[in-house]
Amino acid sequence: MEEEQNATHHGRFDDPDSTLAENIEFLPNSEGKKPRFTDFEGKTSFGMSVFNLGNAIMGSGILGLAYAMANTGILLFLFLLTAVAGLSCYSIHLLLKSSGVVGIRSYEQLGFRAFGITGKMAAGIAITLQNIGAMSSYLYIVKSEFPLVLQAFLKTDISSGEWYLNGNYLVVLVSLFVILPLALMKQLGYLGYTSGFSLSCMVFFLSVIYKKFQIPCPFEEFSANSTLAHMFTINTHTAYTIPILAFAFVCHPEVLPIYTELRNPTQRKMQHISNISILIMYTMYFLAALFGYLTFYTNVEAELLHTYSRIDPYDTLILCVRLAVLTAVTLTVPIVLFPVRRAIQEMMFPNKTFNWIRHVAIAVILLTFINMLVIFAPNILGIFGIIGATSAPCLIFIFPAVFYIRIVPKDKEPMRSTPKIFAACFAGLGMLFMIMSLSFIIIDWTTGSSSALGGH
Repeated sequence: MEEEQNATHHGRFDDPDSTLAENIEFLPNSEGKKPRFTDFEGKTSFGMSVFNLGNAIMGSGILGLAYAMANTGILLFLFLLTAVAGLSCYSIHLLLKSSGVVGIRSYEQLGFRAFGITGKMAAGIAITLQNIGAMSSYLYIVKSEFPLVLQAFLKTDISSGEWYLNGNYLVVLVSLFVILPLALMKQLGYLGYTSGFSLSCMVFFLSVIYKKFQIPCPFEEFSANSTLAHMFTINTHTAYTIPILAFAFVCHPEVLPIYTELRNPTQRKMQHISNISILIMYTMYFLAALFGYLTFYTNVEAELLHTYSRIDPYDTLILCVRLAVLTAVTLTVPIVLFPVRRAIQEMMFPNKTFNWIRHVAIAVILLTFINMLVIFAPNILGIFGIIGATSAPCLIFIFPAVFYIRIVPKDKEPMRSTPKIFAACFAGLGMLFMIMSLSFIIIDWTTGSSSALGGH
């Protein structure tokens, strides 16, 4: 049997006693038959899977892309964004190819098959830290932005002391009544509807296109710059945009869970879902960055909507856009939490069947921990910059490449074969991005500057 032969080739087997309801092993392939699940039948449609993966890709980083374009120019930004989108598609291809070889659709189990318990724990820890950091940043946006939006809509003074203008109360209420019920869903496919609504909210963000033609650049001195400067720019902040763009398509912890729940799953079908999701976000990223930049040019701030607020803090359209962004960010949290819950169960309860009490407890503990960070220790959220600079390159570049190199048998693809050489170079690129990101963070800390490196 092919799966047994592969396992014997690597000298490792998955735990045969594992009966976890969400385990994702296939029946062995036989004579051209499509692989199917032994204990889970996916029911999520193609469209819902696109919504979920697109929502996983989308993040608050879209607010900073106009600033990134201001430091690269339109052409260089487009080149970098296109390159990163292509690399993300390739990275997902490596994950899907590895899962197809061994019949496993779990990031943690791929790590186990490649490097034993060390690989499993490394993947689980990286997913947990990366996604906790992302969720913390999303909830911090809710805490800081929601009171300001309410204040603008109600035309009240935030210093009035009203409880509904207190960000700490608001983030707890949003977590309790919106995020937690969605986070308790047993399957990721159920979140397809909220993911679709979340993406619709971010499409509304493209109202910045209308704003470009409604108002002239209010900073006249910048509008006279040469066309060449707008097309291609190199300055002291240009290098900072590379990690921002490199992490703009982070969705890899969610790829395999979405693949698991896909109806009639095939590697080609999941690759199409990934390509479409990345293409949609690629288009939204470029349009938002382009028209945000063309409205304010080099005076655009690191957070685009803050620049509009400087012009008219009570502009109704921009207030609606800010509310839509808050809604989208809130509805992204349950999608990001799902792989963390799976990673914790894989690491701590690998041989346990699904249990609602444990399921609810993990979600509640995670959300409580994140809320405590956001409310009581927002200053330490900067630590997650280092975590993201370490875990994100691992999940996007390094792990998919090295897992692929270890899992694909040498008799099928020798170490000197073109696919494995490309995979090795891809892992090296991930190391380069990690070193760059960490270096920029250290420079920021030592110089006291605040160049944003978040891409998600």
